[in-house]
Amino acid sequence: MHPDERIEDLMIGNLRIIQKNDSFRFGTDSILLSLFAELKGKQRVLDIGTGSGIIPILLSYKNLESLFAGLEIQDHIADMAARSVSLNNLNDRISIVRGDVKNILDYFPKASFDVVVTNPPYKKLGTGLMNVNESNAAARHEILCTIEDIVKGAAQVLVPKGTLYMVNRPDRLCDTLVALRKYKLEPKLIRFVHSKLSSSPILFLLKANLYGGENLKVGTPVLVDPNLSCKMIEEKVNL
Repeated sequence: MHPDERIEDLMIGNLRIIQKNDSFRFGTDSILLSLFAELKGKQRVLDIGTGSGIIPILLSYKNLESLFAGLEIQDHIADMAARSVSLNNLNDRISIVRGDVKNILDYFPKASFDVVVTNPPYKKLGTGLMNVNESNAAARHEILCTIEDIVKGAAQVLVPKGTLYMVNRPDRLCDTLVALRKYKLEPKLIRFVHSKLSSSPILFLLKANLYGGENLKVGTPVLVDPNLSCKMIEEKVNL
């Protein structure tokens, strides 16, 4: 392990993850996405922009049959995710691939996944303050890829009727819906996440199907305290 890293206990099924001390920590959004995604039986699941690998690691505990891949463009982050996979003895179920979603078919065959999950950068370039840490900046701003790049990539590798699960900020909902329709991914379910029911949503969770029929539903609000631990969120949030 590198000097600037530490091992964090997720307090779920003895799972642990390697984290940078000063950057690139997973958040509530990734935990909620792993709870929101429905996996049935033995499915092939891809996490686009896997970062620390937290989502496939959590999903591997949720579903013991499925096989997972995580695509990450940043070399050192992909290496950290791969070491977290090894730390949890999950190399037979999770593979980390270093690559660019814009060239996704260089790494995975067309229509090779049943499910795609993604927690994309949530800010457009030119909006908000740019983090001085390059890894954090790329995770938060569309420096290396856009929502459209991710949706297009998902459509390329999903099987017909395959499912995309996404978490993002409410101000990116319109951009997300436009991109989904453009690449034949039909939104089926949206749930808004609130820190207080009396306040505006802080996130949305979205489910879409490739070549699905038109039938969008807005689910009940999700109430979550962003300061809770991974284990506490899993115990308290019903998705």
